[in-house]
Amino acid sequence: MKKLAIFAAIAASAFALAGCDSQAENEVEEQATAIDEAYEADAELEEAMTERTPEEAAGEAAADAMRAEGEETKDNLENAADELDEAPQ
Repeated sequence: MKKLAIFAAIAASAFALAGCDSQAENEVEEQATAIDEAYEADAELEEAMTERTPEEAAGEAAADAMRAEGEETKDNLENAADELDEAPQ
């Protein structure tokens, strides 16, 4: 749930920075990477918590889903950041 709030805040920041130069793009991309890394950490924790338990397979599936969501979020934010630089200023 925290990640959703973080994503919303970053998306809002991206739109607020729309009139700025490539520094804004770089900042959004750095935040996107941090979000992806947070998803990765959550995935690793899920795997560690379910390792050698009856829930191991479900934990691995959940971790894979977290990694995919983190990557998708990162890609979406990076694409939005790219569009910031392409917008007329």
